[in-house]
Amino acid sequence: MQIERIPALSDNYIFLLHDPHRKIAAVVDPAEADPVLHHLQTLDAELVAIFNTHHHGDHVGGNTKLIQHYPNLTVYGGAEDQGRIPGQTVFLNAGDQVQFSDRIGDVLFVPGHTKAHIAYYFPPQNSDEPGDLFCGDTLFAGGCGRLFEGTPQQMVTSLNQFRNLPETTRVWCAHEYTLNNLKFALTVDADNLELHNRFQDVKLARSQNQPTIPSTIGLEKRTNPFLRWDIPSLQTAVKSHDPIQTFARLRGMKDQF
Repeated sequence: MQIERIPALSDNYIFLLHDPHRKIAAVVDPAEADPVLHHLQTLDAELVAIFNTHHHGDHVGGNTKLIQHYPNLTVYGGAEDQGRIPGQTVFLNAGDQVQFSDRIGDVLFVPGHTKAHIAYYFPPQNSDEPGDLFCGDTLFAGGCGRLFEGTPQQMVTSLNQFRNLPETTRVWCAHEYTLNNLKFALTVDADNLELHNRFQDVKLARSQNQPTIPSTIGLEKRTNPFLRWDIPSLQTAVKSHDPIQTFARLRGMKDQF
């Protein structure tokens, strides 16, 4: 399974999963249809599935047009998003599995950003390969999604599922927010040397219009404050020793940043 990263809108990423041998493809969170159709034409591949993580327009905006071009598409989404994802045909719950090509993906229920948000985790096929996490807007490189429909407790529970994945897992999040996220992270985790180094690397990459996605779970655990709610220095920074309250205060500070 090859993964193509397609920029869309102002700062979205659409991910195209491609099996060049079978000449088929699937798409994760198609914000818009035209860039996907262009890539499919370039690859000479047929679209067979859409994997949606949640119902927001910048993740499902391309569904309807893609279905018009490929009427037999399977459209996956969370069970609790029923009626909110255009063309949805499969309604997924935690513990369900999906398949594309020869890869089997696990469905994770990760509410917080929205009440019905799911993520897709494709474990590695071999011990020397990374797994792949398509996490929508739950986890970002250096950050996490706003709490539109969920609670801090839900989001911590959701993010903790990601913390428990192998550290080599590639994180395919849906937005290029990394530079701004790390600017905030430095205000609450200023003594983190790896964070400072990462910020410099990201600043250089973005100055050259290079993407910062994918990240890895290991890198996020070491430098993303929203996966570090139990680190004493971060708890001190927000004046709380409670992990949930620490996360909530960090998210509130980021909302005002």
